[in-house]
Amino acid sequence: MFHIKVLFSLTTHYFKVKDGGEKSVCVTFGFFFFVKAMAVLIVTENYLEFGLETGFTNFSDSAMQFLEKQGLESQGPVSKLTFKFFLAIFCSLIGAFLTFPGLRLAQMHLDALNLTTEKITQTLLHINFLAPLFMVLLWVKPITKDYIMNPPLGKESIPLMTEATFDTLRLWLIILLCALRLAMMRSHLQAYLNLAQKCVDQMKKEAGRISTVELQKMVARVFYYLCVIALQYVAPLIMLLHTTLLLKTLGNHSWGIYPESVSTLPVDNSLPSSSVHSELPSTDGKMKVTVTQITVALSSLKNIFTPLLFRGLLSFLTWWIAACLFSTSLFGLFYHQYLTVA
Repeated sequence: MFHIKVLFSLTTHYFKVKDGGEKSVCVTFGFFFFVKAMAVLIVTENYLEFGLETGFTNFSDSAMQFLEKQGLESQGPVSKLTFKFFLAIFCSLIGAFLTFPGLRLAQMHLDALNLTTEKITQTLLHINFLAPLFMVLLWVKPITKDYIMNPPLGKESIPLMTEATFDTLRLWLIILLCALRLAMMRSHLQAYLNLAQKCVDQMKKEAGRISTVELQKMVARVFYYLCVIALQYVAPLIMLLHTTLLLKTLGNHSWGIYPESVSTLPVDNSLPSSSVHSELPSTDGKMKVTVTQITVALSSLKNIFTPLLFRGLLSFLTWWIAACLFSTSLFGLFYHQYLTVA
């Protein structure tokens, strides 16, 4: 995917710097997110409802049935522990890629709040900063789904909506929060550009003479780095939108608030051999056999990679991207507000 490639290129640039500490920061956050991903994957579905366990079980059972039909004895393509281990490694890479975008977002958030005097804009900036937290809470079952599906209204619990409607509202809320972040992009980029004025004011306070060439280089460095800042702001947003749209499509969700009931059971789309043979010329027997084998193989793969698997995996990845963005931006907020010297 293009956005992952962009974040990977930006991260490799930090590793090429010899004297800076960016490499250590990326490695440290990578190990931190690896441990965090392992801890999250242990949590049961009663607290974090991704559907990952159900999707993996369905995938493993379907793969075993497919291998048995092929005459192969197997306990499954991969064990659950191995699957979670490689998923945790992938999550640690995503967390390392999102480290500096989150740290930069925290700095721009503080600068944008200092530059803004309107209450509405400040409120939108706060909502924009807390948007990943809202996305994270959407999959915490005791906080959101239990209260929405079965609200405590006296002795009787009347569900406000169905599970399909809740899934649809969750997708729409993520897209609206992403649209808000895109709308607030101008304020954040302008806050970054004002760093040039801050640097000029800081240099004026220092003792000694400052040449005009050094002053121009310092200002130009801020403006030239604006493209990197824009990529760090937009790339995680595109990644989040990409996983959300894939979750809607591959997870068999709907955009309607009251979607029609869709069966999640795997559908046997394998065509009978007679129908395939009737559509082809009877003279070419080898071609008939090849087309039949390809048709059966494709239908079998469709039964293995079901919407249950994609729904669980993409729900977890969407939640993980939002959790990484909020974790890094929260650490950046603490660092720039309390640990840096003004």
